Amino acid sequence: MKTIKVKLLIGIMLILLPGIKVFPREKTWTLEECINYALEKNVSIQQAGLTNEKNKLYSGQALANRLPSVNASVNQNFNWYKGFDSLTGKYGSNSGSNNSNYSLSSSVTLYNGKTLSNKIKQADLNLQASQYNAETVKESISLSILNAYLEVLYADESVKNAEKQIESTTEQLKLAKERLDLGVNSMSDYLQIKSELATEKSTLASASNNLTTYKVALMQLMELPVDLSFKISSPNLDSLLIYTEQPNAREIYNLALGIKPQIKNAELTTESTQLDIEIAKAEALPSLSLNAGVSSNYSSLTDGSYSYQMKNQVNPSVGLSLSIPIYQKKQVKTDIGIAKISVADARLEEVNTKNELRKNVEQACVDVITAQTKYQATIDQYDSAKESYLVAEEKYTIGLVNSVDFLSVKTDMITSESEQLQAKYNLIFSYKILDFYKGIPLSLSK
Repeated sequence: MKTIKVKLLIGIMLILLPGIKVFPREKTWTLEECINYALEKNVSIQQAGLTNEKNKLYSGQALANRLPSVNASVNQNFNWYKGFDSLTGKYGSNSGSNNSNYSLSSSVTLYNGKTLSNKIKQADLNLQASQYNAETVKESISLSILNAYLEVLYADESVKNAEKQIESTTEQLKLAKERLDLGVNSMSDYLQIKSELATEKSTLASASNNLTTYKVALMQLMELPVDLSFKISSPNLDSLLIYTEQPNAREIYNLALGIKPQIKNAELTTESTQLDIEIAKAEALPSLSLNAGVSSNYSSLTDGSYSYQMKNQVNPSVGLSLSIPIYQKKQVKTDIGIAKISVADARLEEVNTKNELRKNVEQACVDVITAQTKYQATIDQYDSAKESYLVAEEKYTIGLVNSVDFLSVKTDMITSESEQLQAKYNLIFSYKILDFYKGIPLSLSK
């Protein structure tokens, strides 16, 4: 019991004592966590969210415009004047008066060529379009995070391969030194291995620098302050390389047309601009409004008390107001023409958006096929190069191959290994891009 109390007290002291910090355990980020964090912190996404909020207000205002407007007014006036005496021909002393006026009025539009209805519909379409635009921004950020995440994984694996090569070459250098001491190898052979080790250490330094650079790029995309202890998880990617189905660009494009937010945004924008034509045409139509009100007033120059006058001078009113446009200096015609041009522009933008999607899908399908071919070729090339290296290493160990020939074979294997690694991540990325157009959530799990 005492032990528990002591531990609890120590924990509280560590938190409360000034100058003492309790650091959390290092976090290992998954792809999903990186994407979610970026979506939460990204400024462009936050701005898109603010645009949505504004469009919600516009939509609500469009609905409220159907309601009657009600206004109240109160006027209080004080007047001073000098009375003129016609008998004496002189002005008398200052006299004053005051009057009060109270009114309440209301007005509601009965007909204005469906302008209110069209604006309500347009505001709703603009709201939906802005929501799809926000989704488009999110998808773009997510793809960037995926690419950066895979670059970090690729760089990390490159570092590990470089370390393995250094470990192997270090053992070979020891062997070369023993042979040099025994007089079996020449100094030239020993220096060749030593030079190779230096080259591989330089390669490791470059790979480590690339890893740091890619980590920084990923953290910046996430809007996460740079932290050198930043780590990401290393999932098993081998299962993602099994993809026997050949992609069909037409099928994937037709699927993407129905789910991609940029297409929805373009279609809704076109529909919204079409309503501008109807709204512009309504400017040439009569508008009818219903008006009603009630007022009362008091004047000190009128006989009767304040309450008496206010009670007996109540004046209700009701009426209709019809406004008929006759000549508006071609304004309506101009507005209609501009609206038609905007519709044509929106339709072209919609076509362009669909064409861009089709091209991207087609390119993604080609990239998958190309990456598959390249990856398989690099596997065959690496297997062959590794087999040659193992034979050359065995011969070098027993002194049947000199260091120049051995290092040449080893360089070929290292190059093949690097090309295979690059082809592997290119293939994974191309598969994920294809999944993206199919509407499959971005993930590195099968």
